[in-house]
Amino acid sequence: MTTVEEPKIVDAKVVLLGALGVGKTSIITRYSQKKFVGTTSPTIGASFTTLRVNVGDARVRIQLWDTAGQERFRAMAPLYYRKANAAILAYDITSPSSFEAMKQWVIELRRNVEEAIVLVLVGNKCDLVQHRAVDREVAEKFARQVGGHFLECSALSNEGIDEMFRQLALQIIESEEKTAASRQNHVDPSSIPTDSSFYGSLDTFTLSKTLRIDRLSSTHDELKPSSSGCSC
Repeated sequence: MTTVEEPKIVDAKVVLLGALGVGKTSIITRYSQKKFVGTTSPTIGASFTTLRVNVGDARVRIQLWDTAGQERFRAMAPLYYRKANAAILAYDITSPSSFEAMKQWVIELRRNVEEAIVLVLVGNKCDLVQHRAVDREVAEKFARQVGGHFLECSALSNEGIDEMFRQLALQIIESEEKTAASRQNHVDPSSIPTDSSFYGSLDTFTLSKTLRIDRLSSTHDELKPSSSGCSC
């Protein structure tokens, strides 16, 4: 009888960051609902969505926080990116200011998130290539510098959307495996026995061995000829 292996389940908290109007909500809607919504109301604070991405024999369950792009909500961002496993950082390829804003988000994450966090940098609206204002090469170079994964997509045409979430899932799985391996190789000081009874047998053996050697030395000394000469 063939046993069917259960898929590996990986849970991850992901935060989506970027300036107002770059298309963050449209990206999520395109992937989750398979449709493009041209006009969306600005996100207030943050919205929460659960996504599932299958990669090979693994299933990544993503808790995705779509944050507001307005500056007045920026102070709330740490509430959402704290303890996140990954961050999607989006900008508009026709807007240099949104690219600069995205870089500031990267700096903030590196400064405030202690745990290793996966970074996926996304240039949205690649369907407007004729209006491009941010060179792809510049964005790719920045992604390499910060250790992130880079790609461009279009929520309108659906180009690159599935690939973006596939890469996100792959990076999360890889990060999770590295973390697990690191834990296995790490010796927790609290796991080292401190109870003296654990070392009792070793101490007894050492003590008895020392006493045995002392007895042999004493016996050997008794058998030595007296150095004071014969007693006649």
